[in-house]
Amino acid sequence: MFCMNEATKITPSYQIPSILLRGIPFRFETPAVMGIINLTDDSFHSGSRAKSLMEVLKLAEKHITGGAVFLDLGAASTRPGAKLSTPQDELPVLLPAIEALRKEFPGVYLSVDTYHSFVARETTSAGADMINDISAGRFDPEMFKTMADLRVPYVLMHSIETPETMQMNPHYEDVVMDVLKQLDEKRKQLLALGLADILIDPGFGFGKTLEHNFRLMAGLQNFQLFNAPVLVGISRKSMITKTLNLSSDDALNGTTALNMVALSKGAHILRVHDSKEAFETIQLFNQMSRFQ
Repeated sequence: MFCMNEATKITPSYQIPSILLRGIPFRFETPAVMGIINLTDDSFHSGSRAKSLMEVLKLAEKHITGGAVFLDLGAASTRPGAKLSTPQDELPVLLPAIEALRKEFPGVYLSVDTYHSFVARETTSAGADMINDISAGRFDPEMFKTMADLRVPYVLMHSIETPETMQMNPHYEDVVMDVLKQLDEKRKQLLALGLADILIDPGFGFGKTLEHNFRLMAGLQNFQLFNAPVLVGISRKSMITKTLNLSSDDALNGTTALNMVALSKGAHILRVHDSKEAFETIQLFNQMSRFQ
């Protein structure tokens, strides 16, 4: 499938992808916003942290009012240098949050950011609609089989090593082609198990240098080859803060700029800390697309 050389890296033919959510096809006719809610104090950006159910609901309301269709709940830090969590770390905070959000905002789709199959099973039973796995099944050998059993959408994200070690001299022959090939192999494994609702995340910031991240963004259109929704998560990350010499608190403008680039190259979901600004970016992108 992936035998392209540099001269053939062009935008592939495009089909509108869809996934099944609660038994109903969700077509990405327009890009969507996924708002980040971190249930851990160790997240790199303080604006995404929620320490109590009241704070979870308040942040969720802000995301939804801002235009978010999805909320991504994480109970383990995946910042560079973070140690792996256990299901016992995650479930005591995830389950009450899912229950509260389901009651207060029944229309929003809930994604759970976890690499544990047991957490995936328990949270989907509690009402989560999607699993977002930074490891693409590498950290838990039961994850792919579990997802095939659960039959809920699965975000297949590229990364290398673990969060604790991933930024220790990452190397690629060609970052775009290497990431495409590795995700293609994992995707074929999931398809063989019977899971069709797969979203693709190139994994910006996970085992990539600044140059890798910008090369990946420059070649993002190639990920449309999967005919699957492409999720991009660059919100307030180091490719912005280190390039501009800013803190994450000051990286909203840079996030917006790169989100527009991602949309122009075919992104279907923007995973962000700031839903209102991302939704406005999508609105402007859609307006521009009418005249192209």
